[in-house]
Amino acid sequence: FVFKLTAAKQQDHFFQAAYLEERDAWVRDIKKAIHCIDGGQRFARKSTRKSIRLPETINLSALYLSMKDPEKGIKELKLEKDKKVFNHCFTGTSVIDWLVSSNSIRNRKEGLMLASSLLSEGYLQPAGDTSKAAAEGLSDTPFLDLSDAYYYFPDSGFFCEGNSSDDDVVLKEEFRGTVVKQGCLLKQ
Repeated sequence: FVFKLTAAKQQDHFFQAAYLEERDAWVRDIKKAIHCIDGGQRFARKSTRKSIRLPETINLSALYLSMKDPEKGIKELKLEKDKKVFNHCFTGTSVIDWLVSSNSIRNRKEGLMLASSLLSEGYLQPAGDTSKAAAEGLSDTPFLDLSDAYYYFPDSGFFCEGNSSDDDVVLKEEFRGTVVKQGCLLKQ
């Protein structure tokens, strides 16, 4: 799950993801940044808190930890759709249901706003074509309150069996050289 990015000064940067979906997400986001810059626009990551006026009292990090609680959090499941098996994931409906039951929100509309914030800030990731299309702006909201829209926690060990969502052509290339700095990338 390694990909190479060549900068304008012919500098090569190698990125290694933990799994296919993570690699695809990095490639997709880098392509968006390149497209933005090529279009003459300044690229800056928008803060969800400012763009949707999220109240200052909401702590997304603490909410994320509550959602991941093994006993009281959202249950990660093995779900199947379109001949693909999604491991360690959950539905959009289960996220909104959990937010309502934990008294984090008053109604499902607020739940969509809060879940969209979690998605935008990287606390949730889309899994499957339905949720990925919504996250890319092909729906009214980036997060879907649907039972066939799948999501996962970035550090959950999510993987998809039978996944053929390799839309981007990744060239196989022999990697050689020395590792300058090795570490973990966190998409934030």
